Amino acid sequence: MAGLAEYTEGANPILKMDYPDPDVICVNDTFYMISTTMHYMPGAEILKSYDLINWEHAAFVYDRLDGTDARRLTGDKHIYGKGMWAATLRYHEGLFYVIFVCNDTQKTYLYRSESIEGTWVKSTIDGFYHDCSPLFDDGKAYLVYGNTEIYLTELNADMSGPKEGGINRCILKDAGNKILGYEGSHIYKIDGRYYLFLIHSKPDRWRRVEACFTADSLLGDFVGGDVFDDDLGFRNSGIAQGGIVEGPKGVWNAVLFQDRGAVGRIPVLVPLKYEDEADHTCRFSFGINGKAPSDLRTISLKPGYIYKPLVCSDDFKYDPVRMYAENRTDHGCFGFKSIWQFNHEPDLKLLECDQSKGVLWIKTDKTVRNIYHAKNILTQRMIFPGCSAEVTIDGSMLNDGDLAGLAAFQGDYALVGLRKENGRLHAVMSSYTNPYEDVWKLGDEEGITEESTVLDDDRLIVRLTVDFGSRNADIDTAVCEVCIDGKFRKIGTEHKLRFRLDHFTGCRFGLFVMSGSKTGGKAGFSEFEYLKL
Repeated sequence: MAGLAEYTEGANPILKMDYPDPDVICVNDTFYMISTTMHYMPGAEILKSYDLINWEHAAFVYDRLDGTDARRLTGDKHIYGKGMWAATLRYHEGLFYVIFVCNDTQKTYLYRSESIEGTWVKSTIDGFYHDCSPLFDDGKAYLVYGNTEIYLTELNADMSGPKEGGINRCILKDAGNKILGYEGSHIYKIDGRYYLFLIHSKPDRWRRVEACFTADSLLGDFVGGDVFDDDLGFRNSGIAQGGIVEGPKGVWNAVLFQDRGAVGRIPVLVPLKYEDEADHTCRFSFGINGKAPSDLRTISLKPGYIYKPLVCSDDFKYDPVRMYAENRTDHGCFGFKSIWQFNHEPDLKLLECDQSKGVLWIKTDKTVRNIYHAKNILTQRMIFPGCSAEVTIDGSMLNDGDLAGLAAFQGDYALVGLRKENGRLHAVMSSYTNPYEDVWKLGDEEGITEESTVLDDDRLIVRLTVDFGSRNADIDTAVCEVCIDGKFRKIGTEHKLRFRLDHFTGCRFGLFVMSGSKTGGKAGFSEFEYLKL
């Protein structure tokens, strides 16, 4: 194969989008990657690739999970900053396995499928196993998991819980680290030896560092330490946490991630070198001279393959119900294109797609104080180092007090759109900056209206542009515009975006409608155009 190999060239970070906690496997010359999707639905997105640089959507593992009030945004309940975390993906004896915990339900979920596209069969594992990694070894199944204290637990035959009398031991501690102890476990058995990869922080400051510990047996001591410390020259932001994967001809790579500000946490491809006869316990060396390369060159397992985009424009000229039944790979998001995810579990009764006119109508059924509690916000990831989106909004069916538009959707948000007041439509720009020092606390205050202009039309074209540090290396911003009399003009001020743990996700474009005083209003969205800068 080496003489016939063709190569793909690219650059780090590989995806330029928020795909944190990556875990990668290679099955039948195809790479698959799963990542954290938090509160977004459908969840547990799996991507596929033939070269580890370019990726496309392969499947969502679930559309809905447990259907709790918080997951449906009932009343003031929500799961922002919670939901599914750090899923792991494995293939064993003809089955794909996905395992993850949810921090709102406090459960550990196990999904199995014969095909990556599904159908995925759901079950649970008794207990809560933070950042868990499964290991199949000699007919037995284990989980490695934890934070600061890392545990190894043997599971019973059907993987429904710990095996009575089985291995259950703490294999590693990092109690002295006050910032972040070891977590993000990924365990493998390679050439008869066990390798455990983790992330933690430097003890004196927040910076991700990758660590590796190894053992000769599951009952032996795991020994090791830090093996990789780099930031690609970006904001002193370390690269760590993720899986390793062996490709063709024994070529190894790690897919880790890096915090990139408001855009989110982005995968980075780090080549590995495996030494068969190395004296040190971790036989993997990371990167080129210990650094993640900016320029990449990998073997392509399917030369010439054209990848479908992970973000794109949408004319909404399709029937979601029919597409959901006929093509759940390309239209997995409840019949909408798989580029879209809802902010929580959607209420499909409040959605209507006018296929002939290409208009998506979103209706309200509750009143809210701010955008976080609005149902059915349809979102797409943003791209580093910047991107822009435009959409046409029809406000003819809004009630007084309703607000509809396009948002830079995150804890600190900016939005542009239409508000109806005293029977008149206004073009508005609103923003919100969380005032709390507690980075986990979601604000509940109303956004600030920075500018409002009375309109004579029911329709408005809006544009939202984000910049993730290309103009100012340390500041991420959003700028809103409205098209009036055929010309775009800025509305409101430039808004600073921040990544906080209240959402724990990267900033997204979001199509939304919310009611402030009376339910039942609706807004139409058409001609959504995604523009890369």
